[in-house]
Amino acid sequence: MSIVKYRPTGSLMSPFNAFVNSFFGEDISQILGSDEVRRQMPGVNIVERDSEFDLQLLAPGFSKEDLKLGVEDDVLTISADKETKELAENERYTRREFTHSSFRRSFRLPEGVDLERIQARHVDGVLHVSIPKAEPAKPRTKAIDIG
Repeated sequence: MSIVKYRPTGSLMSPFNAFVNSFFGEDISQILGSDEVRRQMPGVNIVERDSEFDLQLLAPGFSKEDLKLGVEDDVLTISADKETKELAENERYTRREFTHSSFRRSFRLPEGVDLERIQARHVDGVLHVSIPKAEPAKPRTKAIDIG
């Protein structure tokens, strides 16, 4: 399985946050009126066993109905999309840090996996994807009679 390191891109304001914080005791985004929470890709662990790969994707806040998995051209793609419900007429936000959550991660599958037997389950905010290794082809042998 190919593993690609994820390096999140920082905000343009982040170099200035420490500078402003030292003078004002606040983050520059708070001074500008933004409470935007930094978005991140969900973390992944990949465990290789003798018979399978176990991909564990941290997806708190997403139900199994929110998650979608698919394989195309030996690339496993996991994505999710979740909308926040609207407020009732007599409610209003005093602080709102999440409205829409989504992500998309792709993994190139190695040769020798059985695509037909891939299984997934969602337990306590963690998506477990079992990717079985294909059985190695056994050499064909045949005894030949001498005539």
